[in-house]
Amino acid sequence: MNDRPNYITPAGYAALKAEYDQLFAEERPKLVDTIAWAAGNGDRSENGDYIYGRKRLREIDRRLGFLAKRMKAAKVIDPTRQEDRSGVFFGATVTIADEDDHQRVLTLVGDDEADAGKGLVGWNAPLARALRGARIGDLRRVTLPAGEREYEVVAITYP
Repeated sequence: MNDRPNYITPAGYAALKAEYDQLFAEERPKLVDTIAWAAGNGDRSENGDYIYGRKRLREIDRRLGFLAKRMKAAKVIDPTRQEDRSGVFFGATVTIADEDDHQRVLTLVGDDEADAGKGLVGWNAPLARALRGARIGDLRRVTLPAGEREYEVVAITYP
């Protein structure tokens, strides 16, 4: 992990916590029972349940460790409490237009919540970094994998 705070919305934090709780309280104990049962069947070298179970248990433990670190570093910010709504800050829903006047609606969320297909852009993504602090009418240039683009901020809303 890096030293940057892990900004996240309350809903995003709840989703991380729900995944952690589900893995820790439900999936992992069932898997441990399956591994114990498979180990009791004898030869472990050709026991598929045992081999797969151990592999899956390592995956779950790795994911639990990752989620625990992300939750510990999380700084929950509620966008509904944003006082300055005239600029683009964490949690803002921004309408931007490119040079061809194609508009897109994006919401700046935590990196763990990002989902480009739903218009959720991670706080540390290049586009989000370019839009930070922008006001309506501002032009922002961003370098994307497809090349450099310029966007105009058309609208800014908060939940």
